[in-house]
Amino acid sequence: MKILHTADWHLGKIVNSVHMTEDQAYMLDRMIEMIRAEKPDVVIIAGDLYDRSVPPKEAVELLNRVLTTIVTELKIPVLAVSGNHDSPDRLDFGSSIFRSQQLFIETKLKGGLDPVTLYDEHGPIHFHLIPYMEPADARAYFQDDSIQSHQKAMEAVITHIEKRHDMEERHVFIGHAFLAGGMESESEERLSMIGGSPYIDAGLFKNFSYVALGHLHQPQRVTDDNIRYSGSLLKYSFSEANQKKSVTLLEIDKDGVVDRQYLPLTPRRDMRVVEGYFDELLEGSKEFPEEDYLHIRLLDDGQLVDPMGKLRKRYPNILRLERQVLNSQMQLNDLNKIREKQKMSHTELFETFYKEMKGEAIPESRREQMNQVVQLLMDQERGK
Repeated sequence: MKILHTADWHLGKIVNSVHMTEDQAYMLDRMIEMIRAEKPDVVIIAGDLYDRSVPPKEAVELLNRVLTTIVTELKIPVLAVSGNHDSPDRLDFGSSIFRSQQLFIETKLKGGLDPVTLYDEHGPIHFHLIPYMEPADARAYFQDDSIQSHQKAMEAVITHIEKRHDMEERHVFIGHAFLAGGMESESEERLSMIGGSPYIDAGLFKNFSYVALGHLHQPQRVTDDNIRYSGSLLKYSFSEANQKKSVTLLEIDKDGVVDRQYLPLTPRRDMRVVEGYFDELLEGSKEFPEEDYLHIRLLDDGQLVDPMGKLRKRYPNILRLERQVLNSQMQLNDLNKIREKQKMSHTELFETFYKEMKGEAIPESRREQMNQVVQLLMDQERGK
Protein backbone atom coordinates (compact mmCIF):
# COMPACT_ATOMS: atom_id res chain seq x y z
CA MET A 1 0.00 0.00 0.00
CA LYS A 2 1.31 3.43 -0.98
CA ILE A 3 0.73 6.20 1.59
CA LEU A 4 1.25 9.97 1.40
CA HIS A 5 1.88 11.57 4.81
CA THR A 6 1.47 15.31 5.34
CA ALA A 7 0.61 17.55 8.30
CA ASP A 8 0.58 21.07 9.74
CA TRP A 9 -1.06 22.96 6.89
CA HIS A 10 -2.09 25.78 9.27
CA LEU A 11 -4.59 27.18 6.77
CA GLY A 12 -5.40 30.80 7.62
CA LYS A 13 -1.92 31.43 9.02
CA ILE A 14 -0.74 35.05 9.35
CA VAL A 15 3.04 35.62 9.45
CA ASN A 16 4.22 39.10 10.38
CA SER A 17 0.80 40.54 9.40
CA VAL A 18 0.88 38.76 6.01
CA HIS A 19 -1.95 36.34 5.19
CA MET A 20 -0.42 33.12 3.83
CA THR A 21 -3.57 31.64 2.25
CA GLU A 22 -2.49 32.42 -1.32
CA ASP A 23 0.90 30.77 -0.75
CA GLN A 24 -0.80 27.79 0.92
CA ALA A 25 -3.15 27.36 -2.05
CA TYR A 26 -0.17 27.35 -4.41
CA MET A 27 1.61 24.70 -2.33
CA LEU A 28 -1.49 22.51 -1.99
CA ASP A 29 -1.98 22.63 -5.75
CA ARG A 30 1.59 21.33 -6.13
CA MET A 31 0.78 18.57 -3.64
CA ILE A 32 -2.31 17.58 -5.65
CA GLU A 33 -0.08 17.34 -8.73
CA MET A 34 2.14 14.94 -6.76
CA ILE A 35 -0.90 12.89 -5.78
CA ARG A 36 -2.01 12.67 -9.40
CA ALA A 37 1.46 11.52 -10.43
CA GLU A 38 2.20 9.10 -7.56
CA LYS A 39 -1.35 7.71 -7.13
CA PRO A 40 -1.14 6.84 -3.41
CA ASP A 41 -3.76 4.52 -1.96
CA VAL A 42 -4.40 6.83 1.00
CA VAL A 43 -3.52 10.36 2.16
CA ILE A 44 -2.77 11.07 5.83
CA ILE A 45 -3.08 14.56 7.35
CA ALA A 46 -1.65 14.46 10.90
CA GLY A 47 -3.28 17.51 12.45
CA ASP A 48 -3.32 21.33 12.41
CA LEU A 49 -5.32 21.62 9.22
CA TYR A 50 -6.21 25.15 10.36
CA ASP A 51 -4.10 27.67 12.23
CA ARG A 52 -6.78 28.67 14.72
CA SER A 53 -10.08 27.46 16.09
CA VAL A 54 -12.14 29.97 14.05
CA PRO A 55 -10.41 30.07 10.65
CA PRO A 56 -11.17 32.74 8.03
CA LYS A 57 -13.62 31.78 5.29
CA GLU A 58 -10.82 31.73 2.69
CA ALA A 59 -9.08 28.98 4.67
CA VAL A 60 -12.31 26.97 4.99
CA GLU A 61 -12.95 27.29 1.25
CA LEU A 62 -9.39 26.19 0.46
CA LEU A 63 -9.63 23.10 2.69
CA ASN A 64 -13.00 22.22 1.17
CA ARG A 65 -11.58 22.49 -2.36
CA VAL A 66 -8.50 20.39 -1.64
CA LEU A 67 -10.31 17.61 0.24
CA THR A 68 -13.06 17.49 -2.39
CA THR A 69 -10.45 17.11 -5.15
CA ILE A 70 -8.63 14.28 -3.38
CA VAL A 71 -11.67 12.34 -2.19
CA THR A 72 -14.28 12.98 -4.87
CA GLU A 73 -12.29 13.54 -8.04
CA LEU A 74 -9.20 11.38 -7.40
CA LYS A 75 -11.12 8.79 -5.33
CA ILE A 76 -8.35 8.52 -2.71
CA PRO A 77 -9.29 8.05 0.98
CA VAL A 78 -8.14 10.79 3.37
CA LEU A 79 -7.39 10.05 7.03
CA ALA A 80 -7.05 13.17 9.21
CA VAL A 81 -6.86 14.09 12.89
CA SER A 82 -7.23 17.44 14.60
CA GLY A 83 -4.19 19.21 16.04
CA ASN A 84 -3.76 21.62 18.91
CA HIS A 85 -4.60 24.57 16.62
CA ASP A 86 -7.86 23.04 15.36
CA SER A 87 -11.26 23.31 17.01
CA PRO A 88 -12.39 19.71 17.66
CA ASP A 89 -16.08 20.65 17.52
CA ARG A 90 -15.89 22.64 14.29
CA LEU A 91 -13.66 20.14 12.50
CA ASP A 92 -15.94 17.30 13.64
CA PHE A 93 -18.95 18.80 11.87
CA GLY A 94 -20.22 16.43 9.17
CA SER A 95 -17.54 13.82 9.87
CA SER A 96 -20.08 10.97 10.07
CA ILE A 97 -21.46 11.88 6.65
CA PHE A 98 -18.00 12.33 5.14
CA ARG A 99 -17.04 8.74 6.02
CA SER A 100 -19.28 7.47 3.22
CA GLN A 101 -17.04 9.43 0.83
CA GLN A 102 -13.84 7.96 2.33
CA LEU A 103 -13.00 11.14 4.27
CA PHE A 104 -12.19 10.11 7.85
CA ILE A 105 -11.65 12.92 10.38
CA GLU A 106 -11.17 12.20 14.09
CA THR A 107 -11.20 15.13 16.51
CA LYS A 108 -12.00 13.56 19.88
CA LEU A 109 -11.47 10.39 21.91
CA LYS A 110 -14.79 8.63 21.50
CA GLY A 111 -16.41 5.24 21.04
CA GLY A 112 -13.99 2.34 21.17
CA LEU A 113 -11.17 4.20 19.37
CA ASP A 114 -11.85 1.84 16.48
CA PRO A 115 -9.33 2.05 13.61
CA VAL A 116 -10.06 2.67 9.95
CA THR A 117 -9.13 -0.56 8.18
CA LEU A 118 -8.08 -0.53 4.53
CA TYR A 119 -6.97 -3.51 2.45
CA ASP A 120 -4.25 -4.29 -0.07
CA GLU A 121 -3.18 -7.56 -1.66
CA HIS A 122 -1.58 -8.65 1.63
CA GLY A 123 -4.68 -8.10 3.74
CA PRO A 124 -5.77 -5.42 6.24
CA ILE A 125 -3.86 -2.37 7.46
CA HIS A 126 -5.36 -0.76 10.57
CA PHE A 127 -5.07 3.03 10.80
CA HIS A 128 -5.48 4.42 14.33
CA LEU A 129 -6.59 8.07 14.21
CA ILE A 130 -5.74 9.71 17.54
CA PRO A 131 -6.33 13.48 17.63
CA TYR A 132 -4.38 15.91 19.76
CA MET A 133 -5.46 15.45 23.36
CA GLU A 134 -4.84 17.13 26.66
CA PRO A 135 -4.34 14.90 29.72
CA ALA A 136 -7.81 16.00 30.85
CA ASP A 137 -9.33 14.58 27.66
CA ALA A 138 -7.78 11.15 28.27
CA ARG A 139 -8.63 11.34 31.97
CA ALA A 140 -12.30 11.82 31.13
CA TYR A 141 -12.38 9.18 28.39
CA PHE A 142 -10.69 6.44 30.43
CA GLN A 143 -12.22 7.55 33.76
CA ASP A 144 -8.74 7.45 35.27
CA ASP A 145 -7.70 10.28 37.61
CA SER A 146 -4.08 9.10 37.55
CA ILE A 147 -3.64 10.48 34.01
CA GLN A 148 -1.93 13.81 34.67
CA SER A 149 0.52 14.15 31.77
CA HIS A 150 0.70 13.74 28.01
CA GLN A 151 2.90 10.68 28.53
CA LYS A 152 0.31 8.97 30.75
CA ALA A 153 -2.47 9.91 28.32
CA MET A 154 -0.66 8.34 25.39
CA GLU A 155 0.26 5.27 27.46
CA ALA A 156 -3.44 4.75 28.14
CA VAL A 157 -4.31 5.07 24.44
CA ILE A 158 -1.57 2.69 23.28
CA THR A 159 -2.45 0.13 25.99
CA HIS A 160 -6.09 0.31 24.90
CA ILE A 161 -5.13 -0.31 21.25
CA GLU A 162 -2.74 -3.16 22.04
CA LYS A 163 -5.29 -4.94 24.23
CA ARG A 164 -7.98 -4.83 21.56
CA HIS A 165 -5.93 -5.73 18.47
CA ASP A 166 -3.48 -8.31 17.22
CA MET A 167 -0.31 -6.22 16.91
CA GLU A 168 1.27 -8.90 14.71
CA GLU A 169 -0.88 -7.44 11.94
CA ARG A 170 0.01 -4.15 10.26
CA HIS A 171 -0.92 -1.04 12.23
CA VAL A 172 -0.36 2.64 11.42
CA PHE A 173 -0.66 5.27 14.13
CA ILE A 174 -1.74 8.80 13.13
CA GLY A 175 -1.28 11.43 15.83
CA HIS A 176 -0.44 15.02 16.72
CA ALA A 177 1.96 15.16 19.65
CA PHE A 178 5.41 16.16 20.85
CA LEU A 179 7.79 13.19 21.01
CA ALA A 180 10.91 13.52 23.14
CA GLY A 181 13.92 13.96 20.88
CA GLY A 182 12.08 15.87 18.16
CA MET A 183 13.52 19.18 16.94
CA GLU A 184 11.17 22.16 17.18
CA SER A 185 11.18 25.68 15.77
CA GLU A 186 9.67 29.02 16.79
CA SER A 187 6.40 28.63 14.87
CA GLU A 188 5.13 25.64 16.85
CA GLU A 189 2.86 26.70 19.67
CA ARG A 190 3.88 24.96 22.87
CA LEU A 191 1.58 22.18 23.98
CA SER A 192 0.00 22.53 27.39
CA MET A 193 2.28 21.59 30.25
CA ILE A 194 -0.33 21.96 32.98
CA GLY A 195 0.08 18.99 35.27
CA GLY A 196 3.23 17.68 33.62
CA SER A 197 5.63 17.60 30.70
CA PRO A 198 4.21 17.63 27.13
CA TYR A 199 6.84 15.17 25.90
CA ILE A 200 6.00 11.59 24.96
CA ASP A 201 8.41 8.66 24.83
CA ALA A 202 8.79 7.35 21.27
CA GLY A 203 9.26 3.84 22.68
CA LEU A 204 5.50 3.59 23.16
CA PHE A 205 5.07 3.11 19.40
CA LYS A 206 7.41 0.15 18.88
CA ASN A 207 4.61 -2.19 17.78
CA PHE A 208 3.36 -0.01 14.92
CA SER A 209 4.45 -0.47 11.32
CA TYR A 210 4.50 3.30 10.84
CA VAL A 211 3.80 6.34 13.02
CA ALA A 212 2.59 9.40 11.07
CA LEU A 213 2.98 12.48 13.23
CA GLY A 214 2.16 16.16 13.11
CA HIS A 215 3.11 19.15 15.30
CA LEU A 216 6.84 19.66 14.68
CA HIS A 217 7.41 21.65 11.49
CA GLN A 218 10.75 20.18 10.46
CA PRO A 219 10.56 16.87 8.54
CA GLN A 220 12.33 14.33 10.75
CA ARG A 221 12.51 10.87 12.23
CA VAL A 222 12.39 10.33 16.00
CA THR A 223 14.56 7.43 17.26
CA ASP A 224 13.34 5.15 14.45
CA ASP A 225 12.88 5.39 10.68
CA ASN A 226 9.24 4.39 11.03
CA ILE A 227 8.37 7.20 13.47
CA ARG A 228 8.20 10.43 11.46
CA TYR A 229 7.04 14.00 11.36
CA SER A 230 6.21 15.02 7.80
CA GLY A 231 6.81 18.69 8.62
CA SER A 232 4.68 21.71 7.79
CA LEU A 233 3.32 22.73 4.40
CA LEU A 234 5.28 26.01 4.35
CA LYS A 235 7.93 27.84 6.34
CA TYR A 236 6.01 29.75 9.00
CA SER A 237 8.86 31.50 10.79
CA PHE A 238 12.40 32.59 9.98
CA SER A 239 13.69 29.89 12.34
CA GLU A 240 12.58 27.49 9.56
CA ALA A 241 14.42 29.37 6.80
CA ASN A 242 16.98 26.58 6.28
CA GLN A 243 14.48 23.74 6.38
CA LYS A 244 13.47 21.79 3.27
CA LYS A 245 9.72 21.24 3.21
CA SER A 246 8.31 18.02 1.79
CA VAL A 247 5.65 15.35 2.04
CA THR A 248 6.54 11.76 2.90
CA LEU A 249 5.66 8.98 0.48
CA LEU A 250 5.99 5.43 1.77
CA GLU A 251 5.01 1.91 0.83
CA ILE A 252 3.99 -0.83 3.23
CA ASP A 253 4.24 -4.46 2.18
CA LYS A 254 3.32 -7.54 4.17
CA ASP A 255 6.35 -7.05 6.45
CA GLY A 256 6.02 -3.30 7.12
CA VAL A 257 7.46 -0.14 5.64
CA VAL A 258 9.79 -0.99 2.76
CA ASP A 259 10.34 2.30 0.96
CA ARG A 260 10.31 6.02 1.83
CA GLN A 261 10.64 9.05 -0.39
CA TYR A 262 10.57 12.75 0.37
CA LEU A 263 8.74 14.71 -2.29
CA PRO A 264 10.01 18.31 -2.05
CA LEU A 265 7.57 21.19 -1.80
CA THR A 266 8.92 24.30 -3.54
CA PRO A 267 7.05 27.49 -2.57
CA ARG A 268 6.26 30.35 -4.89
CA ARG A 269 7.96 32.70 -2.42
CA ASP A 270 10.63 31.33 -0.11
CA MET A 271 11.42 32.62 3.39
CA ARG A 272 15.02 33.81 3.81
CA VAL A 273 17.31 35.46 6.36
CA VAL A 274 19.63 37.82 4.49
CA GLU A 275 22.64 39.71 5.88
CA GLY A 276 24.35 42.51 4.01
CA TYR A 277 25.15 46.17 3.71
CA PHE A 278 22.38 48.58 2.78
CA ASP A 279 23.95 49.78 -0.49
CA GLU A 280 24.67 46.21 -1.65
CA LEU A 281 21.09 45.16 -1.02
CA LEU A 282 19.70 48.28 -2.68
CA GLU A 283 21.79 47.58 -5.78
CA GLY A 284 20.53 43.99 -5.91
CA SER A 285 23.99 42.43 -5.66
CA LYS A 286 22.62 39.57 -3.54
CA GLU A 287 21.41 36.63 -5.61
CA PHE A 288 17.91 35.57 -4.52
CA PRO A 289 14.40 36.18 -5.85
CA GLU A 290 13.26 39.69 -4.93
CA GLU A 291 9.70 38.48 -4.23
CA ASP A 292 10.79 36.17 -1.37
CA TYR A 293 9.76 36.82 2.23
CA LEU A 294 12.80 38.36 3.86
CA HIS A 295 14.30 38.96 7.25
CA ILE A 296 17.09 41.43 6.51
CA ARG A 297 19.96 42.06 8.91
CA LEU A 298 21.86 45.21 8.02
CA LEU A 299 25.58 45.24 8.80
CA ASP A 300 26.01 49.04 8.49
CA ASP A 301 27.34 51.00 11.47
CA GLY A 302 26.24 54.51 10.53
CA GLN A 303 22.87 56.22 10.45
CA LEU A 304 20.44 55.23 7.67
CA VAL A 305 17.46 57.26 6.48
CA ASP A 306 14.27 55.23 5.93
CA PRO A 307 16.02 51.93 5.11
CA MET A 308 12.77 49.94 5.14
CA GLY A 309 10.99 52.25 2.71
CA LYS A 310 13.90 52.26 0.27
CA LEU A 311 14.56 48.53 0.43
CA ARG A 312 10.86 47.68 -0.06
CA LYS A 313 10.95 49.32 -3.48
CA ARG A 314 13.22 46.45 -4.54
CA TYR A 315 12.08 43.77 -2.08
CA PRO A 316 8.31 44.18 -1.56
CA ASN A 317 7.99 41.29 0.92
CA ILE A 318 10.39 42.32 3.66
CA LEU A 319 8.78 41.06 6.87
CA ARG A 320 11.52 42.04 9.30
CA LEU A 321 14.42 44.49 9.24
CA GLU A 322 17.05 44.83 11.95
CA ARG A 323 20.50 46.21 12.52
CA GLN A 324 22.96 43.47 13.36
CA VAL A 325 24.01 43.69 17.01
CA LEU A 326 27.76 44.10 17.21
CA ASN A 327 28.04 42.86 20.76
CA SER A 328 27.93 39.09 20.21
CA GLN A 329 27.87 38.37 23.95
CA MET A 330 24.75 40.51 24.37
CA GLN A 331 23.16 38.66 21.47
CA LEU A 332 24.04 35.29 23.01
CA ASN A 333 22.60 36.29 26.40
CA ASP A 334 19.34 37.43 24.80
CA LEU A 335 19.13 34.19 22.83
CA ASN A 336 19.67 32.11 25.97
CA LYS A 337 16.90 34.00 27.77
CA ILE A 338 14.51 33.37 24.89
CA ARG A 339 15.35 29.67 24.86
CA GLU A 340 14.77 29.41 28.61
CA LYS A 341 11.32 31.01 28.29
CA GLN A 342 10.41 28.76 25.35
CA LYS A 343 10.86 25.74 27.62
CA MET A 344 8.50 27.14 30.29
CA SER A 345 4.86 26.18 30.59
CA HIS A 346 2.15 28.84 30.69
CA THR A 347 2.02 28.50 34.45
CA GLU A 348 5.79 28.77 34.86
CA LEU A 349 5.84 31.93 32.76
CA PHE A 350 3.18 33.46 35.02
CA GLU A 351 5.08 32.37 38.15
CA THR A 352 8.21 34.11 36.84
CA PHE A 353 6.22 37.27 36.07
CA TYR A 354 4.54 37.15 39.51
CA LYS A 355 7.90 36.89 41.27
CA GLU A 356 9.34 39.79 39.26
CA MET A 357 6.35 41.99 40.15
CA LYS A 358 5.78 40.95 43.78
CA GLY A 359 9.28 39.99 44.84
CA GLU A 360 8.07 36.66 46.24
CA ALA A 361 7.00 33.25 45.01
CA ILE A 362 3.34 32.76 44.09
CA PRO A 363 1.30 31.02 46.85
CA GLU A 364 0.16 27.48 46.11
CA SER A 365 -3.53 28.46 46.22
CA ARG A 366 -3.04 31.12 43.56
CA ARG A 367 -0.92 28.74 41.51
CA GLU A 368 -3.83 26.28 41.40
CA GLN A 369 -6.20 29.08 40.41
CA MET A 370 -3.82 30.03 37.61
CA ASN A 371 -3.73 26.43 36.37
CA GLN A 372 -7.52 26.42 36.15
CA VAL A 373 -7.63 29.76 34.31
CA VAL A 374 -5.01 28.66 31.77
CA GLN A 375 -6.84 25.37 31.14
CA LEU A 376 -10.13 27.24 30.69
CA LEU A 377 -8.58 29.66 28.19
CA MET A 378 -7.01 26.79 26.22
CA ASP A 379 -10.34 24.97 26.08
CA GLN A 380 -12.05 28.16 24.84
CA GLU A 381 -9.31 28.66 22.20
CA ARG A 382 -9.90 25.14 20.85
CA GLY A 383 -13.65 25.77 20.71
CA LYS A 384 -14.64 23.39 23.49
